[in-house]
Amino acid sequence: MNTSSISLLAQLDDGSSRPATAEEIIAAAREHMSRRVRRGTQLSSPKATRDYLSLKLGTLEREVFAVIFLDRHHRLISYQEMFQGTIDGASVHPREVVKEALKQNAASVILAHPHPSGVAEPFRRCTQPPPPA
Repeated sequence: MNTSSISLLAQLDDGSSRPATAEEIIAAAREHMSRRVRRGTQLSSPKATRDYLSLKLGTLEREVFAVIFLDRHHRLISYQEMFQGTIDGASVHPREVVKEALKQNAASVILAHPHPSGVAEPFRRCTQPPPPA
């Protein structure tokens, strides 16, 4: 049986090269894919949106609250990680999201956050109403 393998190379500062590590290959692929989705790119399907967010959020080790701002044709205006937290939570201020959407003249937004713990169930504090002021 004849098998073949593919080797990808990392170019060093001195011009020489060596086999790239898995981490370098993944980082280069993420960078390349992120460049493919720029301002004006249409996010016209759940799959396109999921793929884009997987690239942006897939390797994070902490909670973030991200917002994709879109124009009226569902084209990307910008992506922002508006709030950062810890491994199990991030405080979100809806007023700031609305202010930024108005500032960017967004017709719609997509809200997203990763689950770095791997547990997608909401914490009890997330499902209860806030205490009265």
